[in-house]
Amino acid sequence: MANTYTQIHIQFVLVVKYRKGLLHSSFKDELYQYITGIIKYHNHKVLAINGVADHIHILIGMRPTQSISDLLQDVKRSSSKWINEKKFLKVKFEWQEGYGAFSYSKSDLNNVIKYIRNQEQHHAVKTFREEYLEFLKLFEVDYDERYIFKEPI
Repeated sequence: MANTYTQIHIQFVLVVKYRKGLLHSSFKDELYQYITGIIKYHNHKVLAINGVADHIHILIGMRPTQSISDLLQDVKRSSSKWINEKKFLKVKFEWQEGYGAFSYSKSDLNNVIKYIRNQEQHHAVKTFREEYLEFLKLFEVDYDERYIFKEPI
């Protein structure tokens, strides 16, 4: 797209279905590399990726050539399939439906990158539920807790 200039920075939050702690350190780095490859394939740039056993954060510089929902559908579908094919787990891996997507200005990036890199320390004192509700309130996103924290039936 000639004469199209953008600067779009988005942090995504992907959650393991039912917030089960299935993202083990034994394959976490490989998973992050795999997800980074998917994002790069779509011509976006990963600025930071990290998480804990039940969720991950991904900060990207996004090009306007693809919708957020299309990108995340591919990331979630492909990474779930990859985890299951590699047999990292004895159970079937699935991401929770939906995702969080929060936009940032360039001046916020260093703080967001530090935040993502320090997920393990951050979650030593704050649960995912507390963190996610904080994001939703901070970004003034309307939500219904019945749908963001699904429990097994």
